[in-house]
Amino acid sequence: MTVRKAMVGDYIMSIKGIKGQVEKVNENSVIIEIIENLSQYEFSNNRTVVSHKNYIVV
Repeated sequence: MTVRKAMVGDYIMSIKGIKGQVEKVNENSVIIEIIENLSQYEFSNNRTVVSHKNYIVV
């Protein structure tokens, strides 16, 4: 399996269980709009930052 960096519009799943759509790609991370949150974390809005090391493109 080849691991690749996400691009704007891709759907990703973080290793913590957060699924979302990529809105912006930065050098070391992506900003996603959260679609599904299976983690123990709560977010005050529906966006978060995920490191490139901590997700897979689905």
